[in-house]
Amino acid sequence: MDRKIEKKNWIRRNIILLCLGIVVTGFISYFLFFTDYGSKLNVEIDKLTIENVKQDIFQDYIAVIGTVEPIQTVYLDATEGGRVEEIFLREGTTVKKGDIIMRLSNDNLLLEISNNESEVARAINDLKTMKVNLENQSINNKNQLIDLYYDLLKLDRLYNYNKELLKNNHISKEEYNISKENYERNKQHYDILLQKSSQDSAFMKLRIAASEESVESMQSNLKIIRNRLTKLLVQAPVNGELASLKPEIGEVINYGTRIGTVNILDSYKLKVDVDEHYISRIKKNLKGACEFSTAEFPAYITKIYPEVKDGKFAVDMVFIDKVPSDIRIGQTSRIRLELGESNNAVLIPRGGFYQNTGGQWIFVVDQTGNYAIKRDIKIGRQNPKCYEVLDGLKAGERVITSGYENFGNVAKLILKN
Repeated sequence: MDRKIEKKNWIRRNIILLCLGIVVTGFISYFLFFTDYGSKLNVEIDKLTIENVKQDIFQDYIAVIGTVEPIQTVYLDATEGGRVEEIFLREGTTVKKGDIIMRLSNDNLLLEISNNESEVARAINDLKTMKVNLENQSINNKNQLIDLYYDLLKLDRLYNYNKELLKNNHISKEEYNISKENYERNKQHYDILLQKSSQDSAFMKLRIAASEESVESMQSNLKIIRNRLTKLLVQAPVNGELASLKPEIGEVINYGTRIGTVNILDSYKLKVDVDEHYISRIKKNLKGACEFSTAEFPAYITKIYPEVKDGKFAVDMVFIDKVPSDIRIGQTSRIRLELGESNNAVLIPRGGFYQNTGGQWIFVVDQTGNYAIKRDIKIGRQNPKCYEVLDGLKAGERVITSGYENFGNVAKLILKN
């Protein structure tokens, strides 16, 4: 009798299951290794900003804000201390050079001037007395010289007369020697007095000159001290506008105290804060267009402040041609500051992607519009509207410029409508 052999059916069934396992395993392996699973992300296209890459003129500029300031500010410092007695002008007043702004009082200064005046008067009197005494001394010396001169003449005649008598033996040798000694003694007195008189005269001139110089110095100092009285009247140093005035009536201010400021309104400048990223590219004479009441006024950089504070540094800009008619101090203006010449380049609009990628890569949309692939790029200069692309993109391609915060590290975006 024929019977069914169970062993062969079992072998056939196992072979079928084995083949199915191999197929499933191969499919899973292919899916894992060839479909890049885990590197894709489905995104809704209406939540993205997609822009075209263009070949166009790149304008190298940055947008900054400038604040209007006076072309020059002159400080008012107290050049003499005192008590504020009167204030004649207040903030906002237009002033001319020499206008009196306030009056101070200083009793110590008045006492100092009085003491110096007394010292100068005493020195002048002493000089006059010295001149009189020296003149009297000179006269006395001259009188003595006259007396000695005539005495010397008499002794000279007697001496010569005795000399002749001695030759004829009419007088004794002793009498002759006495006349000779008297003559020589008086001659020495005369010579000494003449020398003393000459020295006294020279010394007198030196003393008088020194005293006169001392008096002149004291008078000059007195003049300076008296001029300090005029500084108790605080005056406008230049034509302009009294921008600030700090003291009040009755307040005592010291020498060197900052009283206020005067703004020179002949022209204006703009104080502009610039991001430190551009510090190496900012130079004097760079030009910019300043917007006032929908009109633009050209200006250029005249001064660069090297100090960086809170990530910014400051520059001063001055108008080139005319100044806006309705300009006011403290007013702000949007400025398009040119950093270099415009040239042809590959451009992409600015977007949030730059904050996530640093401009090192971007998602490029496929021609089908179904997906976007991550691609490395190189970005050069930038302005408020677009980036200059140096490598990685070409005109006509489309890129995602919105932020990449929610994309993680995926390399491919599946775009869903």
